Amino acid sequence: MSTIEKCPVLVTGGAGYIGSHAVLALRDAGWKVAVIDNLSTGFRFAVPDDVDLYEGDIEDGELLARIFAEQGIGAIMHFAGSIIVPESVENPLKYYHNNTVKSRALIEAAVTGGVKHFIFSSTAATYGMPEVSPVTEDTPKRPINPYGWSKLMTEQMLGDTAFAHDLNFCALRYFNVAGADPQARTGQSTAGATHLIKVACEAALGKRDGVSVFGTDYDTHDGTGVRDYIHVSDLAAAHVLALEALIDQPERSLTMNCGYGRGFSVLEVLDAVDRVTNATITRRMEPRRAGDPDSLISDPSRIRATLPWQPQHADLDTIITHALQWERRLGEIRGE
Repeated sequence: MSTIEKCPVLVTGGAGYIGSHAVLALRDAGWKVAVIDNLSTGFRFAVPDDVDLYEGDIEDGELLARIFAEQGIGAIMHFAGSIIVPESVENPLKYYHNNTVKSRALIEAAVTGGVKHFIFSSTAATYGMPEVSPVTEDTPKRPINPYGWSKLMTEQMLGDTAFAHDLNFCALRYFNVAGADPQARTGQSTAGATHLIKVACEAALGKRDGVSVFGTDYDTHDGTGVRDYIHVSDLAAAHVLALEALIDQPERSLTMNCGYGRGFSVLEVLDAVDRVTNATITRRMEPRRAGDPDSLISDPSRIRATLPWQPQHADLDTIITHALQWERRLGEIRGE
């Protein structure tokens, strides 16, 4: 890849879990970064002191225009949005507003403001209940909930916009993101989180009285659901490399899975937490949740062929160790 010019980057949702890791990855790699976050689910402490934080909404076109002008923004990394699948079923209009309508406003502001490059935080939920696993980018997109649809609609908007305007994009479809910054600078801080590794780490530290295992009759080796867990810092590194690829070849756009291409069952994850902590988490066997596939594993062939991406933390025990380290740090921040 040729030497690229590092433009200032606006990170939406940069005070949230994945966004804050992307801010660190960009900053560590020498990019100028600014953040916009309405702090509805993000945390001011997650944004480094030397990064400009604009408290506001991505639907606010006047604010975006001001940020673009003040910061000289040349690229956007878009993480802002709502992410809880069951909530999207209960409150679909919230998800279509936060994830689709607001993304449309952000894309329009980018076109108006002459921003050339757009990285989008998408999801494996765009595939729904795939009939095959591992999943490639060409697997049919059949979302089974409003969350998945809201993200797929944004991918569609980006594709149509890139065709019509001077903008290219990369949609990165995440599998199960977990872990925390190895230096414990940021991590998953949301109260009442639903991600398995976060929940298990809270239980291991006595913040919960156990972990519910939803479904033990799946068509997997131990009957529990299998997922592809990716370390959040490896995911953030992929975003920086994707941005470099967009700048290097502005005539192309990209859609890529982000995962390691291997899966672990719920029971294997809980066994790993027990192993790392040398303790035993209480497990409660519960009925299946609607819409959970037996197995959801990425085929990462495309991202590995397209980007010089070399995951540094592709080890389940490492992911759990970093998540636990952050959970302890978060207790200190909150005075627990």
